[in-house]
Amino acid sequence: MLKFLAEIDRRDRVLSRVGWFHAALLLAMLGAAAVDTRQVLGLNVWIKPIKFAASITIYVWTLAWFMEYLRGPLWCKGLVRWGVAVAMIVEIASIAGQSLRGVASHFNAASPLDAAIFSAMGLMIVFNSALEALLLALFLRPYPALPPAYLLGIRLGLAMALLSAVVGGLMIAHGGHTVGAPNGGAGLPLVNWSTNAGDLRVAHALGLHALQILPLAGYALSRLTTRRASLAATLGVAIFYFAVFGWTYAAATAGTPLISRPFASASR
Repeated sequence: MLKFLAEIDRRDRVLSRVGWFHAALLLAMLGAAAVDTRQVLGLNVWIKPIKFAASITIYVWTLAWFMEYLRGPLWCKGLVRWGVAVAMIVEIASIAGQSLRGVASHFNAASPLDAAIFSAMGLMIVFNSALEALLLALFLRPYPALPPAYLLGIRLGLAMALLSAVVGGLMIAHGGHTVGAPNGGAGLPLVNWSTNAGDLRVAHALGLHALQILPLAGYALSRLTTRRASLAATLGVAIFYFAVFGWTYAAATAGTPLISRPFASASR
């Protein structure tokens, strides 16, 4: 594990340090959650920033890993590197700052300040999505040094991440992530996805983490099978993954929870 983290730092020091910053914040907020009993929408006020700190750590370290392969103008790499760093720091600062105030960070326009913070977060996500689109465009170039299945996994992972951003935009247009009920209420442990209504965050999360899952699948398949078979298998995994993503999105828009409340209660 230490060698893996050292390799991330070697590949891109800026994104590596941004990841360590969020990992440190994650530990600090776990400590805060243990002593701060305030709640927002029925959850400890620090749960949301904890989840975002963990997700951003994984995200920026993933991009740092990919930066080693990236070919293109130096200004493109610099734009991606520093743009993602700034966007993610603004994002976590906004979410943690609202938690510190004891108010919701997302879909909150209760005051001009709350609305301005939520708008700033939205702008950062749009900017980050544009950077992901730039990364995808750069990875559509030939990369003969990379196993074809691995390269396909990276491309498809970036494409799915962009679809996740689209779902995020649809959540903003909807005015919340829950369909068929107000935000909040009964939810699955840790992720808090609704157990009594549809929840767009399920598809959103699947799209986000395709950026790790599909490249890993492509890398593993490229090592275990022939070139043609590995490409076909990677594409098959991606099609299945996209089908699950589409099903969870359709279920959410229909107001159907991923796991119903009786089942979720029985599983605890």
